[in-house]
Amino acid sequence: MTSGKVAVVDNSLAERRRYKREQVDLAGRQFEPTENREAPCKIVDISLGGARVLSDVVPSPGALVVIYIDGFGRFEGSIARTEQNGFGIQFNCSAHKRERLAELLKNYVSGSPLDETKLRRHDRISAKGNVSFTRANGTEVNCKMLDISLSGVSVATEMRPPIGELVFISGIAGRVARHHDMGIGIEFASRNKAVA
Repeated sequence: MTSGKVAVVDNSLAERRRYKREQVDLAGRQFEPTENREAPCKIVDISLGGARVLSDVVPSPGALVVIYIDGFGRFEGSIARTEQNGFGIQFNCSAHKRERLAELLKNYVSGSPLDETKLRRHDRISAKGNVSFTRANGTEVNCKMLDISLSGVSVATEMRPPIGELVFISGIAGRVARHHDMGIGIEFASRNKAVA
């Protein structure tokens, strides 16, 4: 009975340490969809399976969280552990996204500059024009399109809904994926469509 328990613990530790951790110093933002709460954070180590995050706002163990890491992009996951001034997040991402993260980590460790475009699946095309998006509460927000790809759109707007909020833009469902100097980036829920 005892040996069975030891084996389970060993397997759990092996699973958690399956990916090599790299020490980093990266700014980020965290968002808890269930609490509609957003806060700045700092990523101090990262692996293909998760990250250690320093933050004044510590979510509950098991909570779903979205973090946006400067130069690396957006990751969803759950809180694996908490500490007084931060938490560990276990990423929930595809094998393809892990491959892209591995490439970015390799570049970061070698001292190469981070290029966020490497994280993008599709080329972005500069696009101009007036559009609008509808927030989860039904509010319609007028904005200007900056660029578009098969997976998302970037718009200029003073209204910046929280990261993770569901929105509709030109009839397409999406999610606020990031904030930038001019507005927001929206990731389409249906990536086979484009904004008309």
